[in-house]
Amino acid sequence: MQRRTLLKGTAVAGVAVLGAGFWALPGGPRPAALSLAAAQQVLADLQGRALQSLRGWSPSEVFNHCAQSIDYSIDGYPRLKPALFRHSLGPAAFAVFSARGGMRHPLDEPIPGAAALLEPDNQEAALQRLRSAFVRFASYQGELQPHFAYGALSHGEYAAAHVMHLYDHLSLLRLA
Repeated sequence: MQRRTLLKGTAVAGVAVLGAGFWALPGGPRPAALSLAAAQQVLADLQGRALQSLRGWSPSEVFNHCAQSIDYSIDGYPRLKPALFRHSLGPAAFAVFSARGGMRHPLDEPIPGAAALLEPDNQEAALQRLRSAFVRFASYQGELQPHFAYGALSHGEYAAAHVMHLYDHLSLLRLA
């Protein structure tokens, strides 16, 4: 009985936090439309430009992190959050992000169990890695792996998640 009450209380609190989070997300302009093609164009426009990070990860680490996330959606994430989370709060958070058309998350938090963001270590090579990951994802026809937090996503949902994820990280990069 106590476990059920605890789970109900946690679910209610989670919904309240997610609802508040929906309104806390910025409503300003995105770098481009929420599409794979638009994201790929944003990345193409960064080619050859010196970038700096306002805080946290370097541009190469940002690009490597976003590429990891895309690759893991095809190959499988190294570590998943508990099933209860992936079937409750995770999908609810994704629903909020999708409804809002934007994502906010800690911008220096690695994917659980992911390799260090060291390779490639220069901005141009890391940017190319990310561009290649987007091309691979766009042409991938197979079954996608569950997201470590959101659980099972369709190709379209994953595309939106990857683009929102990229745009959130790009919010801290500026031309040097």
